[in-house]
This record gives sequence, C-alpha cells and structure tokens, in this order.
Amino acid sequence: MPDTIEGAATLLRGANRVLVFTGAGISTESGIPDFRGPDGLWSKVDPDDFTLSRYLTSSAARKRSWMRWSTSPIRGARPNAAHVAIVDLARMGRLEGCVTQNIDGLHQAAGLPDELTVELHGNVWSVRCLACPAGWPTGEVFDRVENGDEDPHCPHCGGIIKLTVVSFGQAMPAWEMDRAYGMAGDADAVVAVGTTLSVWPAADIPLAAARRGVPFVIVNMGHTDFDAAADIKIEHPAGKALTRLLTLLGE
Repeated sequence: MPDTIEGAATLLRGANRVLVFTGAGISTESGIPDFRGPDGLWSKVDPDDFTLSRYLTSSAARKRSWMRWSTSPIRGARPNAAHVAIVDLARMGRLEGCVTQNIDGLHQAAGLPDELTVELHGNVWSVRCLACPAGWPTGEVFDRVENGDEDPHCPHCGGIIKLTVVSFGQAMPAWEMDRAYGMAGDADAVVAVGTTLSVWPAADIPLAAARRGVPFVIVNMGHTDFDAAADIKIEHPAGKALTRLLTLLGE
C-alpha cells in the first residue's frame, strides 16, 4: 500500500477505536518549537536544566526555569488543524484516546474531553508545591514571577513549587501510564503524529498497540525510530495530513 494519506485512509477505514499518539511536532504549527529540530529547545538550552535534581538544588536553575516558561510561546499558542482533526475523530466516535507527550494543553483547548486525553509528561498549566498539597493555576505563579518573585516558593509552607511537567529524573505518572496502556490494549489501530518515537517509556505506548498487529500509521516530517515498523509513513505537516485523513474517513 502506498505511503499516502489516501493509503492511510484505506488502512484505517474499518477502525473504530483509533489510538492517536502525539509529540511536539503536532504543535509546531501552533508556533511552539519542537525539541530536537534545528531550532528546537535543545539547541538553545542546557538539557540538564530540565533535570529534577538541578531544579531542587539550584535557585539559579529555578529562576531560569520560571523565566523560560513565563516567556514561552506556549502561553499564547492556540490549537491548530491537527488538534481539531483529532477532536473530529472523537466526534465521529472512532477515537479510543489521545496519548500525548506534550505539555501545552492544546488537545483540551481544541475541545478534546479529559477522559479521552492522557498527558504522559504533565501539563504546563498547573503548579504544585513539592512539600505540601497546595497547588495553583500556573497563571497565578507567572504573575508573581512578572512582579519580581524570580524563585517563587509556596506561601503556605515555604516549600519549592514546580509546574506539573515531568522533569528528567522524575517518575512518570503511574495513573496516566496505566490509562495509556489500557487504551493501547483496546485500540484497533494506532496513529503516531509529530513524534520521533525516541523518548522512552512514552514511545512504548503506540508500539504496544502495533505489536498486537493492528494498523500502524506514522505522520511525521522526518525520520522516526520506528519507520520500518509502520504500515504507512506520511511525511506531510500534521495539520494538512490529519485534516485530509479525516475528510477521507468521513466519506
């Protein structure tokens, strides 16, 4: 079968429980840079700044982190056509769930229900104290940072506070991992979008579905670690590819 959007539509036409797995590449069309591209985040910052150990032990690293997030293009980003297409798949009753590595909240902003969304790496829009149960919407903490509190701490206990984004060296959320594997086990097809499938253990989720022999489609601009395992690889921007794919599936 040719590696075309039309070929993917033919492959997926009989699927009614599609698992969609998304990475940073689905949000680049919303103005959010990816991590590993020529202009990606890792080309501009020290990845060690994203480790839990440095965050906990270095006030300077926390200040850099809060400044980076408070000025991030994520704050003004809006869902793009790819996010909308996944919502359309849900409205067609053919989405098992969307498991995402992204922290931008754009799937929910596009209208995808929480019960169909699994955020493996957390979400930039909430903050928790690491020493007590307190938590806040991130906007409240950004206001503190913009008013001069460069290393904000918990006003209740004085503890270090942190976005609910999973850092390197921090445990993956067990509940979300369980939900993701449950979706992978029930899916009758899997579509990976905007991801190199190189970050573990997250990348094992779509592969868990593919290993059962269900149709496996990859939509990504550039190489992924599992191109050879896909039934079809589509190298088009995610918005164009998913919009066309949903049109064909709806015919």
